[in-house]
Amino acid sequence: MAEPWSDQHARFHQTLRSRGLLPIGTRVLVAVSGGQDSIGLLRLLVDLRRLWHWELVVGHCNHGWRSDAAANGDFVIQLANDWGLPAALATWDAPQANEAAARAWRYDALSSLAQQHRCSTIVTGHTASDRAETLLHHLIRGSGSDGLGSLDWQRSLGSLQLVRPLLDWTRAETAEFCQTWQLPRWEDSTNQDQRYFRNRLRSQVLPLLRAAFNPQVERHLAQTAELLADETQWLEQLTAQWLETHGHDRAGPGRDNGGDRLDRAQLQREPIALQRRVLRRWLTQQTARSPTYAQVAAVLALVNAPQGSQTRSLPQGAVVRVLDRWLIWLPAESSSGQTEQGDRPLG
Repeated sequence: MAEPWSDQHARFHQTLRSRGLLPIGTRVLVAVSGGQDSIGLLRLLVDLRRLWHWELVVGHCNHGWRSDAAANGDFVIQLANDWGLPAALATWDAPQANEAAARAWRYDALSSLAQQHRCSTIVTGHTASDRAETLLHHLIRGSGSDGLGSLDWQRSLGSLQLVRPLLDWTRAETAEFCQTWQLPRWEDSTNQDQRYFRNRLRSQVLPLLRAAFNPQVERHLAQTAELLADETQWLEQLTAQWLETHGHDRAGPGRDNGGDRLDRAQLQREPIALQRRVLRRWLTQQTARSPTYAQVAAVLALVNAPQGSQTRSLPQGAVVRVLDRWLIWLPAESSSGQTEQGDRPLG
């Protein structure tokens, strides 16, 4: 198959250069579902391979949800063979689980395939349209800025790197690319299933926003997600530095840079946005789970509360208490029976 070139190829090439997403000679596992986004991505990578000297391996995940799932996998494997690429298939043995479980399995499966084929990087076909849907999804669920900007260009996936080089392409643009180059695609019937939240966003909400408010809504939402991702990264750096300096452990050096007590006097001097972020990470360190908005708010109320104030029970029966200039984390065995006269429960 000839290696074509177009303005679309040049645009993709420039994105890779400016963002440093796929260095020369990288061995890459390309996640291919068979739909237009992943097929368009695979063709772009194949066409630019002569310039970047990548080694490409096709990876396909069969979730077993559809009657044509096996045929879908055969289509992807045959396409890889036609394009002279090695291919690998992962099949899920628990197709009755929900979307979140399927997503977790898919990334685990892709990681395993990448390691089996000595790939250092996994590439997916997520687009600006996916980014817009993700932002709306998290916004409706009440997420903070971390969730709104969560679909980023690249992130670590254990020892591997996950890269999304199509985040400045809309789904309409990948469709146009596939049509222009007459690329075969596999239509996934579940994309029309309105039981899935994302499908309702895609087929109902975004078309309404485009028609009634802004024809470029997907691109603009994706740009918002980009700004939020950059700001979140900066705030996370500030948070880590703050905890490294002002988080302590009464029994010795702070664990995981947070310790079991925070310098409340120092925290009072910070903007509330940083206070909230510090407390959320600190609580996560103590409980190994993400705290709820209400739990963070309960501890935030202690930053300027009177001596002896404390939260009501947090996860695992723990509490946070004001002691002199400190916020103290007290696990269940330490906090039970220790409420002294004058202690004030908050939260």
